[in-house]
Amino acid sequence: MRYLVRDGDRTVISCEVGPEHLQGHGIVHGGVYCALVETAASIGASLWWGDRGRVVGTANQTDFLRPVGSGRLTASAVPVHRGRSQQLWSVEVVDDDGRLTARGQVRLANLTVPAPGR
Repeated sequence: MRYLVRDGDRTVISCEVGPEHLQGHGIVHGGVYCALVETAASIGASLWWGDRGRVVGTANQTDFLRPVGSGRLTASAVPVHRGRSQQLWSVEVVDDDGRLTARGQVRLANLTVPAPGR
């Protein structure tokens, strides 16, 4: 994965897909989309949460919309909700031609770091 934009308000990553990413019918395996969606959302959520602690994914819901057999996939993540205890991020994945191939959302828990000595 290449990290194109890393920010607490928007994250963009891309991945070149080849034979090793395909399932038995010659199209990109759904797990590749799920990994792109969760990675993009997790990076943005972690950067926004910053030094307050850690962010961990609690749910990943990804829809596969258009089959792809090769080329570059680009995932763009933006926040839908950022609260004290959780975040929700929306992610769109497009192909080389800018066509929407998958979309997903990731819910993340914000974990605070305990104060020293606690």
